Amino acid sequence: MLQIENPSPKTVIIITGPTGAGKTAAAIQLALHFKTEIISADSRQCYQELNIGVARPSGEELNRVRHHFIASHSIHEKVDAVVFEQYALEKVNELFQQKDVVIMAGGTGLYLKAFCEGMDEIPGIETAIRKRITDEYKTKGIEWLQKEIARKDPAFYAAGEIQNPQRMLRALEVVESTGRSILQFRKGKKKNRGFRIFKTAVELSKDDLQRNINVRTDKMVEAGLANEVKALLPYKSLNALQTVGYTELFEYFDGKISLEQAVERIKINTRQYAKRQMTWFRKDEEIKWFIPGKLDDIIRAVQL
Repeated sequence: MLQIENPSPKTVIIITGPTGAGKTAAAIQLALHFKTEIISADSRQCYQELNIGVARPSGEELNRVRHHFIASHSIHEKVDAVVFEQYALEKVNELFQQKDVVIMAGGTGLYLKAFCEGMDEIPGIETAIRKRITDEYKTKGIEWLQKEIARKDPAFYAAGEIQNPQRMLRALEVVESTGRSILQFRKGKKKNRGFRIFKTAVELSKDDLQRNINVRTDKMVEAGLANEVKALLPYKSLNALQTVGYTELFEYFDGKISLEQAVERIKINTRQYAKRQMTWFRKDEEIKWFIPGKLDDIIRAVQL
């Protein structure tokens, strides 16, 4: 690999992109090159109880490079972009005591935006509004939730995670309580972080990405995803579990669909999520795109 001294000043290298594109492998290679650590920017891998279904880095990968915001919280805790922003800033400042470079890797766009630009604290939600929305969702399902989001918060519908009930419920609560999209709760002026942020993303062709997603899903099933989800059945109503890879198997265990149908839905929903991620990240002109495996190109670009 290309040998270049660490960039100056202190730098956070962000590696993002769609799910299944190879962010984890690229982040580990860069972290090894710069002799540093990785902060995950994944809204699901932070949960201790979720492993296989969120494609958490393997034990071997975690042993090679120290990771943060992996299995750091419980599904019973509230974790959102504001929580991530505070966690990541504290961790970055801690790591900068010993490191010149920190790697941040993940595909949760709102978390990355919060870290880079800052977010305002979202006002508290009235209990009555939260209960009404939750009750309606339980009665009418995800299609009702998607239609409400499209009607009341079209900005979030266009850029958000519309297969993720947890995110949609939160967005609907916010817009009904404040009259503002949840996307507007970030600083009007980008926060000065006091360190350099260099944004990169990895991408694959549509066919290669789809193939990766299908293969990864099959490997998850072989690794025991169904058993992981079964153990979480008592908690299936928690917001943290309203996510791809879990909701489909909850339907299987409820007898609504077959296992084969659940697996196929996971693949479809993951591909749709990857497409939305690409839409989100393509709007960020600061991101430099790379092919996975071309790490020397990223290292050269960091020096510019």
